Order: sequence, then C-alpha cells, then structure tokens
Amino acid sequence: MTAKVFIDGEVGTTGLQIRARLENRPDISLISLPEENRKSRLSRIGAFGEADIAILCLPDAAVHEIAPDLREMPVRVVDASTAHRTDPDWVFGFAEMAPGQRDAIAEAKFVSNPGCYSTGAIALVRPLLEAGLIAAEDPITINAVSGYTGGGKSMIAEFEDGSIAGGFVYKTDQTHKHLPEIVARTGLTRKPIFVPQVGHYAQGMIVQVPLHLAPGGPAAAFAALKSHYGEGGFVEVVERDTLGPRIDPQALNGTNRMQLTVDGDPETGATVLIAILDNLGKGASGAAVQNLNIMLGLAEAKGL
Repeated sequence: MTAKVFIDGEVGTTGLQIRARLENRPDISLISLPEENRKSRLSRIGAFGEADIAILCLPDAAVHEIAPDLREMPVRVVDASTAHRTDPDWVFGFAEMAPGQRDAIAEAKFVSNPGCYSTGAIALVRPLLEAGLIAAEDPITINAVSGYTGGGKSMIAEFEDGSIAGGFVYKTDQTHKHLPEIVARTGLTRKPIFVPQVGHYAQGMIVQVPLHLAPGGPAAAFAALKSHYGEGGFVEVVERDTLGPRIDPQALNGTNRMQLTVDGDPETGATVLIAILDNLGKGASGAAVQNLNIMLGLAEAKGL
C-alpha cells in the first residue's frame, strides 16, 4: 500500500528538494496540482483531503491561513515553515533531540520541521545543558555560515546573476526567525547572541558555539554529546581530527546527516562546539522526509 503525499509549495527550494527525494519511491504516491491550480484554495483543500500526509513548504502567513482548515481534516501535516516551531500543539520534528521525540513524531498529527541554523544549535547546546556543563541562564553566542540556497529563490537569483559578489553577515540586530525555537528547544532561559552569515557557495552549513568551560572542557563537552547521541543514526559525534585542518561546510551536502565535534584548549577550558550539515538536507527537506517516514512507520532512512 502506498502513502499519498501532497507537497503544498512544491516548486519552492525546499519543496523541490522534498519532491526529488520522494518521486521515485514505490511506497509514496505524490499528489500534484496543475500549475494554474497551485494557488487555488479549493484545489489545495481537495489535495489535502486526498492525502495521508501533507508537507507545507509555504511562507508563514500562508501556513497560518490554511492551518484552521487542516485542523478539521484527517490529513497529517509536516510544516517546513517557521509558523509552528514553538507551538505546543505541534511536535518539534527533530527526532534525535531528546528521548521520546521520535515516538512523539510517530504519533503526531502536526509536526513542525526545525530550521537549519536551529538544528545545529539545538543539537550542540541542549546536551551540554542537560549534562550541567552550562546553565540555562548563561550568556551563549552562536555563529553560523550557510550556503545561499537557505535564502530561497530570490537570494539564489542574486548570487547566480552576480548581484552579490561575496558572502555577508546579516541579522545582527538579533531578530533572526530561528532564535525563538533555539531558546525554546535548547532549554535556555537567556536568548543567545546569534550571528549568521551567508557564504559564497550554494549549499552546506557550519554552526559554531564558543564556550568558556572549566579546564578539560572540550573533553567533557565531547563526552556529553557522545552520551546524548550514541552510535549510528543521522547525528554523528566525530573526533575533530577526522575533519582535517579546515572544516568544509559542504562536506555533508546531499545527505540527511549531521556531524558534531568539539575543539578547544583543554588547559583553559576554551571550547568550540561545531555542527556540520546540509542546510537543504538535515536542515530542511531531508528532515521533512525523515519525519514523513517516522509518521508513516516506514524505514527512517528511506529516500535519504
């Protein structure tokens, strides 16, 4: 028996990536609307009614507009937007985040896909807070660089037509849309300072969290991550020296994997937590497909 899936917003950056992961799977039947009907509310409602699971790849406002209809329908939903990432009625779709999270996703009607930056930040910070290496009220800073595909079609066009000649730092006013979910899902009570950057390359991401820990901090942080994530799965904790002297943000492109590592000075406790992921993979479409598989009770790695 095949599962029927409707991607609302399938022609956007994330939607196209999700479709590419699903279209050749024999266990998935994709529902697709003709181009002239993609913005028709009536046509979309019909597609939602036919689907077992819908994946929303829409702007937040469009998600909020359609959400009341979806609550009245049997269709289960994965929302790739920012709209519901801190909503208690939606399960946060980061399966490796905490014990029981995967089971909660499996049973959920509504799942909110994490953001790309926040996936890396949450993966690094939450285990250290749970291990007592940092406190919820500690001042934390997060630095990150992403490929320009994270900015969607308009930013992709700017880079590819030469309008932007290099990378840039942005949202230094601390209003980035991923900050609320980072606070909510790490357990921090003090909003971290977040400085994101767009690199002059298409795809791939590194998230870094520098910390002042006690002497021996890097080893303690590594042990906390290793204990939290264990062995195998999509989140891997790897020794720093396995990545070479220069860490490549594009190393995991085309996958749903995320690698975590730790570096620093054991004598002073100066510690740097590092996450590497594909901003369109584990940071977006890959995570959506992983959540879809979990919700359908299928092999979690299918299509990834």
